[in-house]
Amino acid sequence: MMKAVGYTSMGPIDRDDALIDFDAEIPKANGQDLLVKVQAVSVNPVDTKIRQRRAPEGDAPAILGWDAVGEVVEVASASSEFKPGDTVWYAGAINRPGTNSEYHLVDERIVGHAPRSIDTAAAAAMPLTTLTAYEMLFDRLDVTRPVPGAANAVVIIGGAGGVGSIAIQLLHALTDLVVIATASRAETREWVKSLGAHHVVDHTKPLPEQIAALGIGAPGFVFSTNYSDGYVPQAAEFIAPQGRFGLIDDPEDFNIMPFKQKSASVHWEFMYTRSLFGTEDSARQRDILNEVAGLIDAGKIKSTATEAFGTINAENLIRAHGLLETGKAKGKITLEGF
Repeated sequence: MMKAVGYTSMGPIDRDDALIDFDAEIPKANGQDLLVKVQAVSVNPVDTKIRQRRAPEGDAPAILGWDAVGEVVEVASASSEFKPGDTVWYAGAINRPGTNSEYHLVDERIVGHAPRSIDTAAAAAMPLTTLTAYEMLFDRLDVTRPVPGAANAVVIIGGAGGVGSIAIQLLHALTDLVVIATASRAETREWVKSLGAHHVVDHTKPLPEQIAALGIGAPGFVFSTNYSDGYVPQAAEFIAPQGRFGLIDDPEDFNIMPFKQKSASVHWEFMYTRSLFGTEDSARQRDILNEVAGLIDAGKIKSTATEAFGTINAENLIRAHGLLETGKAKGKITLEGF
């Protein structure tokens, strides 16, 4: 048996039983799966959204959590990339049980070798946000292909969050783009500057005027991490003609008409698309994780872990979910051990 944390009914976090500790059977690796002994996890907005909106299937509690670092303890017959004893990191698949358990099954195609230069909790902060940011920047927005006539710049809306924090670093490490990050509090403004943002603007005030005042021209790219529906009119005003706008959040309604006059394209990024549909390029996620592990070990990217909430249990995860739902979290929350 193994320890696990899950939920039996969807709903708000301010309930004693919003998440519960329980025991479950240790799963068996089949196909291309690895069985991983989980050492550390982090918490993401997707965890809270699923807990609020998706009822558990069957009688057993549903296990949340997708970011993980751990040790491979069993390799299925069709697996070839890893061996028992390897330390790995990954963000899992949204249609499979999560990582808030002592042992976890994951398809080897979406798993990378964990960075060696940082501890497990620091590494656990990274996979989901890294994959989201990397896929958006390089697979969706294609930031290495310039927008004709645009400023060589990208605006990151919500720069201090988990995704924004790694997006800034990836841009700094892998491109020559000018990074304009949004942040409103003194603490978060300093945070995004420390990550490599060239300019910081306040998203509680009109953005077009602030970006124009930088004197660099109209940015070719906009990466919106939150409240995207509310930023469309502003982004349509300051983005360059033929620019590219990307979003990752879940607005109830999203009107793209303001982008028409500029022929600006709109790009969604959902990090779980490859694993959910078993796309032919699923192993792209393994390649991304291995590349970023190398960047971390080379000192070019640092962990975005900012808060350690103790061991992996229901009480600590409830606190983590509660903080995330305030919208005021900076960087990532991690938990380690059972």
